[in-house]
Amino acid sequence: MDYFGVSIVDLLRTIGLVGIWGIVFVESGLLVGFFLPGDSLLFVAGLLASQGYLNLPALIIGSILAAILGDNVGYQLGRKFGPRIFNRPDSFFFHQNHRQRAERFYAAHGPITVVLARFVPFIRAFAPILAGVGQMPYRRFFCYNVLGGVLWVLSMTLLGYFLGTVIADIDRYILPIVGLIIVLSVLPILVTFLKRSRSTD
Repeated sequence: MDYFGVSIVDLLRTIGLVGIWGIVFVESGLLVGFFLPGDSLLFVAGLLASQGYLNLPALIIGSILAAILGDNVGYQLGRKFGPRIFNRPDSFFFHQNHRQRAERFYAAHGPITVVLARFVPFIRAFAPILAGVGQMPYRRFFCYNVLGGVLWVLSMTLLGYFLGTVIADIDRYILPIVGLIIVLSVLPILVTFLKRSRSTD
């Protein structure tokens, strides 16, 4: 699968574990990370681990720590600089509609959003910041943050690892599998939107 014209498989082979951890960290808690391919990246990383290109325990442990730390940074950014960040007009990296999506998702699901947002593109980068803006108690945020980071990294990497060990020539099926992951990732947004549409009818 290509991302901005670059094969994710080739990208991960080039950047290695440190690069993967860096991408997970940025996507988890920094506003500029909303365009990064977190789900597909971890899935393909797990696949590469099954082929011996990456060390699976190091991939999982490092990615979990990066995800947790990234969300913590996002929370602190929201807590300290939230009003200035969210009052900015649309720009190349920041669009108000991304914030509004995250707010709707947060309102619908409450604190568990910190966990659920891990599995939803765009919202993943905004949920921890909104938690900070909303002054969510840090201890509660941290517990949900850890749970979400562990579940997200384990599910994505182990799915890729498992499929890589049981399906011959798995490289041929990366594109449809990653496409399915993306579809499943946006389902929560679609369900929330449909519920809100029905409630306003």
